[in-house]
Amino acid sequence: MSTYNNYAAPASAQTTTLVTNKLIKNTYTLLAMTLLFSALMAGLAMVLNLPHPGFIITLVGYFGLLFLTSKFQNSGLGIVFVFALTGFMGITLGPIIGFYLSAFSNGSQLVMMAMGGTGAIFLGLSGYALTTRKDFSFMGGFLMVGILVAFLAGLGAMLFSLPGLSLAVSAMFVLLMSGLILWQTSSMVHGGETNYIMATVTLYVTIFNLFTSLLHLLGVFAGED
Repeated sequence: MSTYNNYAAPASAQTTTLVTNKLIKNTYTLLAMTLLFSALMAGLAMVLNLPHPGFIITLVGYFGLLFLTSKFQNSGLGIVFVFALTGFMGITLGPIIGFYLSAFSNGSQLVMMAMGGTGAIFLGLSGYALTTRKDFSFMGGFLMVGILVAFLAGLGAMLFSLPGLSLAVSAMFVLLMSGLILWQTSSMVHGGETNYIMATVTLYVTIFNLFTSLLHLLGVFAGED
């Protein structure tokens, strides 16, 4: 009996490690594919000069496709809805990038700086969480409340045309999305998240919000007319 127990624990630990590594590999593979697809759709929206769909349509499209992705997360349809969601968000991003390219003489530099900053933050924080294997699950409640507050503040800034509040919201989202990267990566490492489709969606959303928030901040502080 004792011999069995001596071998059972290492075998179980090895199985857990293999499952975790597979989850992480699948998540980052799917994330890379969805980011490329989203970028392609953003580029297509810019080429076709598509207008931004507006706040209401964006919210309905995002939450509708998010619901469908979550509902079918354990089937092949989940993959389809992940690409539908990220493609839709890419379409909404195209007009935003187009605005910065046309509104600022250094618009292309602003976009590249935002992309570089987003990549550096994501890779740095993900790498830190993966290598240190620290448990950031304690951040979950704070992040949920913070994102809700930031969303409502952003809504207020838009409705009442408060540029100062809008700027503060962008700064808040940079911090909150950075925390969300740590939390989600840690959740995959420690078994809090076991579905690579939902992990991909969360990480995609953090990257999307990081990029748009950094772009807004750079436009205000470094944009040249």
